[in-house]
Amino acid sequence: MARRPTIKDIARQAGVSESAVSFALNDRPGVSQDTRARIRRVAEELGWQPNSAARALSGERSGVVGLVLARPAHTLGVESFFLQLVSGVQEVLSAARTALLFQVVEDIDAECAVYRRWWAERRVDGVLVVDPRTSDPRPALLEGLALPAVTIGEALSPDSGAAAGPGDGRGSSPAHPVTLSSVRADDAGAMAQVLEHLYGLGHRRIVHVAGLPGLAHTVRRMESLRTEAARRGLGPDQVRSVVTDYSDAEGAAATRRVLAEPDPPTALVYDNDVMAVAGSAVAAELGIPVPGRLSIVAWDDSALCRVTHPRLTALVRDTAGFGRLAAEELLAVLAGSPPGVRISERPRLEPRDSTAPPPAHT
Repeated sequence: MARRPTIKDIARQAGVSESAVSFALNDRPGVSQDTRARIRRVAEELGWQPNSAARALSGERSGVVGLVLARPAHTLGVESFFLQLVSGVQEVLSAARTALLFQVVEDIDAECAVYRRWWAERRVDGVLVVDPRTSDPRPALLEGLALPAVTIGEALSPDSGAAAGPGDGRGSSPAHPVTLSSVRADDAGAMAQVLEHLYGLGHRRIVHVAGLPGLAHTVRRMESLRTEAARRGLGPDQVRSVVTDYSDAEGAAATRRVLAEPDPPTALVYDNDVMAVAGSAVAAELGIPVPGRLSIVAWDDSALCRVTHPRLTALVRDTAGFGRLAAEELLAVLAGSPPGVRISERPRLEPRDSTAPPPAHT
């Protein structure tokens, strides 16, 4: 088996002592510039890299950040959101020569256990936290561990119904001190766009096929739907949400249930692209034309939405850019910046072939 090069190997080939190699590779005084350059050249030729575990034990950064995902594993393989998010994160981390340690767990308790283990082992310098919960133990845990973190999404608060403003600056409101950094998307404003579009077309019976009920962004979307519906005089018997696990199977099952009702909805809004495509397939199976009798909107745009027939109206957002923003914020915190808030650009609704006015008799 190939053996990893050591400081002893570098010293032997460069013709210097091991202490001189240590000085040179750690930018410490004690060797001449010519010797330092020769040692580094030999280290590069041998393919030497510093031992991240040893660096962490000595108090240096490990060069690794962590991401734990507590979601049903079967929902991840078909949903494009996390793949795009991680690609944006990785783009920034790669440029900074920082690795990403990724783990999927079964629930929030297991996620907290991973954070404790990583902290005890000095495995990561900081973490990216996804899917803020309605009752979330993670912020307090991470603050107690003094483990730098950036939350991707906004936790619920007493003023959570307020829409976030557009922009991509870094800052925090003095009225609400920030203890953990976060990057946020305007879920309430996005849902308002969707309802405005469907209401403008004439829809008065709308069902939102939502994701996991314990997630803060799910609650925020549901609250926005109710608020916007009430502003237009529509009650809960006309506009409502049903929850799922984000999978195509549950999206299809929810679609069957609501379309079998005595007064079925004329429009469905799905919390991801996979469920929207599954719902469109169910409508076709039931002989319900889209958009002739049923309009469909997908929350996240993807290739699925654009190649499905009819092409699905969808909310377009830069998910990879959202990931880049989160990684940039975490690197800034690790470099000594105070915790802050970054707001991503508001998603925009792109009407396509799947939305149209409802039939006149409805």
